Amino acid sequence: MKDRSALAQLGVVIYDGTEPIDIGGTIGVVSMAARLLPGLTAVTIAAQPGPVRLAGGLTVLAQHGFPDAPPCDVFIVCGGPAWRDQSQNPTMMAFLRSRPPAQVASVCTGALILAAAGLLDGLPATTRRRTVGTEEQAPLQLLATLGTGVHPCEALLVDAGTVTGGGVSLAIDTTLYLIGRLYGPAARDDVAGIIEYDRAWAANRKALGIVTPA
Repeated sequence: MKDRSALAQLGVVIYDGTEPIDIGGTIGVVSMAARLLPGLTAVTIAAQPGPVRLAGGLTVLAQHGFPDAPPCDVFIVCGGPAWRDQSQNPTMMAFLRSRPPAQVASVCTGALILAAAGLLDGLPATTRRRTVGTEEQAPLQLLATLGTGVHPCEALLVDAGTVTGGGVSLAIDTTLYLIGRLYGPAARDDVAGIIEYDRAWAANRKALGIVTPA
């Protein structure tokens, strides 16, 4: 566990078609958390640096490409409607497979990309539980079809070494959890308090639970 003044960096992995709330739920929490944890930073990483067009039309700039991605304590793969394309993207697959499993996490349908990369084989995992729009199957149902022996869990998040978080707004909870894994639960709870998310954090844990296999 790191001292509150220690350096830590989260790499937020994005791509064309990423859901904006997934980015906001990760980088937004880190931005506020840095007021209490001055060594904590986040960087955006895509296949190449530069403009990335998100779902809904917003464009953001990726600070780094895969080849020059800096060392990070955790790489968080965001979700979004383009997860199918990314699950068949050899560049994305190679980048994820080159990382130690304990340094990889996902929010929402980012878990489907991890499953396609084989990073969830034999593990429990979670993702968004409900269908949206024209989807015929909920992402949680699809998890088991994209890897070998993946065990879908209806949970807030699952920490099986590789951390998978639930749908959309639970990017906030997942980022808080990762901060707790780095800096400890007291620091995590202080961050939840300053973003006025402490009650939601407690309610989501009670309702959905966190799966941490032995």
